[in-house]
Amino acid sequence: MDIKLKELNTFARELVINLVWSEIEQDFEEAIKTFSKKIKLPGFRPGKVPRKVLMGQFKPSIEADFIDKSVNKYYSKALEEEKIIPVNMGSISDVHFLHGENFKFKVSFEVEPKINLPKLKKNTLKVEKTKYVTDEQDIDMAIDEVRNGHAEVKTIEDGAKIEDFIICDLQELDDTGLPIIGKKLETRYIKIGQIPFDGPNQKNLEGAKPQDKVRVSVPTDEKGTLGIYELLVKNVERQVLPELNEGFIKKVDPKAKNVSEYRNNVQKQLEKAYNQRANEAFDQQLTDALIDKINPEFPPSMAESYLNHMVDDVTKNNQQGQLDKDKVKEAYKPVAERNLKWYLIRNELIKDQSFDLSKDALLNEIQRRKDESPNQIKEIDKFFKKPSNRSKLEDDLVEKNILAYLTSFAKIKEVKVKTKDLRKQSKNKP
Repeated sequence: MDIKLKELNTFARELVINLVWSEIEQDFEEAIKTFSKKIKLPGFRPGKVPRKVLMGQFKPSIEADFIDKSVNKYYSKALEEEKIIPVNMGSISDVHFLHGENFKFKVSFEVEPKINLPKLKKNTLKVEKTKYVTDEQDIDMAIDEVRNGHAEVKTIEDGAKIEDFIICDLQELDDTGLPIIGKKLETRYIKIGQIPFDGPNQKNLEGAKPQDKVRVSVPTDEKGTLGIYELLVKNVERQVLPELNEGFIKKVDPKAKNVSEYRNNVQKQLEKAYNQRANEAFDQQLTDALIDKINPEFPPSMAESYLNHMVDDVTKNNQQGQLDKDKVKEAYKPVAERNLKWYLIRNELIKDQSFDLSKDALLNEIQRRKDESPNQIKEIDKFFKKPSNRSKLEDDLVEKNILAYLTSFAKIKEVKVKTKDLRKQSKNKP
């Protein structure tokens, strides 16, 4: 088999495969036998039609079958000989078959490109790292969130207030104030002060009691068109938060002896969470800096395949109605291309720096997790018995080593961000 490999660019390849008759004669004879089994001719049993008769009457069909079944066979052999792994289905062209002489064809395909890593020096990668500065309000908000999780629901008889929940029926009314048939919403939960039950609606609902009827204006479509509804109050409920005392603290944080210790523990948890957020953003910036420096080419087929998987995941997990796949694809295209570039660079880094993970390193990490959570040892063992979970952990540890390696070449600028400024930004968002 004569194989000619042509590199069209960093990822596009072309194979021209030429086989002489002696290399394919036996396969062609097998093709004749296979063909004879599906042909019915008067006077002959299936599979017993003489070769001369078959070639005389069905030669073009036999040759077409042979070509169709043999292209992939010889293409696969050529890839194996050349030690090539394509990333897409090959495109077959220029097929030439001459009985008794040769079989020649061309295949175009794509491969992962070779990435040329730059020589990294100190301060090559310029990145920022955020240092979040928390305050007392963060602690208060975190504690209130815990208290909300342990709140008791109390039925209110003497009139609703802001933040109370109302269980109600909503009947849409026409311009004359009469009920519109088929436009009744039964047993709905609403919260006073929460959109759209704020503003004028909130004023109308404050003081409401069971069996009261209140008129409210509620948007009926995406454009914000208001409809008038008669709201029948069935029940009013109020969340009563537990007192922040030693009894509550013992329940939610047994290690804390008093309110002061509990607040300190909450602050540590907040700082840990913000540090994790800062580290994740830093890792993203670090890899983005290297991607920008190399800006590798990538096979379009890889990008298309990866993007389609992302779109399928998004649409499959969507619970807010049907999504426009084309719009999702357009939105996720930059993310897919960025991730693909990092995938290619990462693979080259692993080869270049031998970021292989030893079996001991993997076992040590699993043991560390068991030491941190002694009450979950059985669950951890069960989880990591699955090869896919062990593989994911191994991949995460390799990623950690790569990021540590890149950090040694980074010029890091620390940027302080006050959480009170984040709260202001969040509050001003539409």
